[in-house]
Amino acid sequence: MGNCCSNNVPRPYSMEKEVNETEFEHGEDHSSISTYSEGEGRVRLRGHSRLVSMYSQQGRKGVNQDAMTVWEDFTGEKDMIFCGVFDGHGPYGHVVARYVRKRLPSKLSAAIKMSKQKICMYNDANAAAEGGNHQTLSLASWENTFLKSFNEMDQAIAQDINTDSFYSGSTAVTVIKQGDQLIIGNLGDSRAVLCTRGARDQLIPVQLTVDLKPDIPSEAERIRSCEGRIFAEEEEPDVYRMWMPDEDCPGLAMSRAFGDFCLKDYGLISAPDVFYRRLTKQDEFVVLATDGVWDALTNDEVIEIVASAPRRSRAARLLVKRAVQAWRRRRKNHYESARNEDTTSVDSSMSKDEWVALKGLSRANTISKFTGLIRDVSRRDPSEFLEGVQVL
Repeated sequence: MGNCCSNNVPRPYSMEKEVNETEFEHGEDHSSISTYSEGEGRVRLRGHSRLVSMYSQQGRKGVNQDAMTVWEDFTGEKDMIFCGVFDGHGPYGHVVARYVRKRLPSKLSAAIKMSKQKICMYNDANAAAEGGNHQTLSLASWENTFLKSFNEMDQAIAQDINTDSFYSGSTAVTVIKQGDQLIIGNLGDSRAVLCTRGARDQLIPVQLTVDLKPDIPSEAERIRSCEGRIFAEEEEPDVYRMWMPDEDCPGLAMSRAFGDFCLKDYGLISAPDVFYRRLTKQDEFVVLATDGVWDALTNDEVIEIVASAPRRSRAARLLVKRAVQAWRRRRKNHYESARNEDTTSVDSSMSKDEWVALKGLSRANTISKFTGLIRDVSRRDPSEFLEGVQVL
């Protein structure tokens, strides 16, 4: 499935005619419900709006394990939006991903409100009179909010999904935008990439997250200190995976995730990396996607595809289509027996009036060392399934 947000940008080249709008409307679980109210906000699971377009396409592996959501007027504030893409894996990965999609935004919303209430309590009388909802959270407060919410989410999965999540789990790449602030929380090997304009008006990708894979030195150090093992299988020499100490399972290709409780004692954690960006007028859109899209397309290719969409409502559909085409070319050329993964794309429109561009990136979380804003496209074997995408 896919999520994408885009604004009106110059089209570098014309695109062929795409599918009709009714095709675009299918969501990742083919639910008949596309939007509904949650508290003071509005939740979107598929389709498109003024701010977002979303699309999902199931791969060949059977059940679509990707899930996505967009919450407008998040926490009841008109200028706040939440976007998230969740990539399930394992026998019950689709159950975990949809469980997280439903409950994580509510937990984050409650934690944000609590943090703002605390700021209001301890501020001076004038600031308190303005009301808690108008308090600005510090970087440390945002970090604590994400860490608390993600930890509670993992505990809820353990209690409610129980044994189904022992060998199953989900990644999460999430973005909260309020005013000129962009806060990114990432768990696993999904990715968020910003498209901005350079001095010559060229499109430039800025990677906002780190792909949290077991071979990152800081992640590997934690895993090995907990007696977990890391190695690549002979048929996939470039894909390093997490394994239990005494068993060659489950072979998880990420170092952080919800669920997967068979590995939680051996270095797998559910603490997200938290990043902060301040927006500027040069920014165009943000793409959130699971690893299958980034394994098929480079950051530069993704932003060019989204920017070239004939209509912003079709950006997610177009991105998913191009990712599938790239996987098919790779499969045909190198791996005849490979299969597609689920492909997810969400496009959320960021008009230049509404999204003030990102200017400087701060990383709140210090659990692992930041290894760079831009990483080369993952080297995973094309036999891996395509994952989800969200473009904001």
